[in-house]
Amino acid sequence: MKKHDRRLRNPRSIGIVCAITATGLGLLYMAAAGAPKIYLAVNALSLVIGLALFAVTPSTGLTSRLSGVMVIAFGVLLLATAHFGVSVEGASRWIRVGGLSLQTSLIVLPVMLLAFARCRGLLATIGMILAGVALAVQPDRAMAGVLTAALAVLALYRQDRWVVSTFAVAAAGFVTTVIRSDSLPAVPYVDQILYSSFQVHALAGIAVAAGALLLIVPSIVGQWLDSSNREVHAVFGTVWLGMVVAAALGNYPTPLVGYGGSAILGYLLSLSSIPGRTAFAATAAEAAAPTDATTPRNRMDFHCEKAS
Repeated sequence: MKKHDRRLRNPRSIGIVCAITATGLGLLYMAAAGAPKIYLAVNALSLVIGLALFAVTPSTGLTSRLSGVMVIAFGVLLLATAHFGVSVEGASRWIRVGGLSLQTSLIVLPVMLLAFARCRGLLATIGMILAGVALAVQPDRAMAGVLTAALAVLALYRQDRWVVSTFAVAAAGFVTTVIRSDSLPAVPYVDQILYSSFQVHALAGIAVAAGALLLIVPSIVGQWLDSSNREVHAVFGTVWLGMVVAAALGNYPTPLVGYGGSAILGYLLSLSSIPGRTAFAATAAEAAAPTDATTPRNRMDFHCEKAS
């Protein structure tokens, strides 16, 4: 019972359940809508791969330098996608892997933002600036807006020079994407499904809407129970709520419930970057265990100094 209770208070465990449920609801919608079976197979396989990546993620966390190097590497990947990726109607947001097109920003940007929220520094800041520039060049109005919104939320908690500088670049990039034209048409089973699913059946529409809302549940749990990491949970919720809002406002992918493995992989990878235990659960566990100053507070504790 105690083990079960700890899992109920673990945002990461709750997030896994939400990911599986949301993807499952999306599969039910696509099956009801008559989507090609390969679409269902791609989403199901992406879920399995994402769960495997989550399972093998090191539990010891990252040092400040390694976290910064990771963020820079992902920023370079986004910039490379903008210049050398697959281009559609003037937008270059995808890379080709085998016979599939993956949208790199959906996979790496959530992880970058959460790593930056937990461990800010010069290297991570450079990586986030590269991301802001890359999204403006691609252009990707939805993800540029998500980046700007997430950094604005982070700035409410941490008003340091790293956050302010990255927010300024992200905001400028978002304005650039708004000015530039974005004429990509809606793709069936990917875009605008928050509306089109109701044309299939009321239950299909409810399944899509419910699956989309499930994505922010781990953030709500973390905000409620983990006061020491509220900025991290707030960024997580902003990222995924932002993607859902973007999908409602324009022709952008609806994460997890729509066709596409990129968002499924990105969601599960981002789950590995949030604290593994809430402070509430950690307090109960520490009260029953010997005090050890070397014991990490969270399963995914980043070993870095707090930004001043």
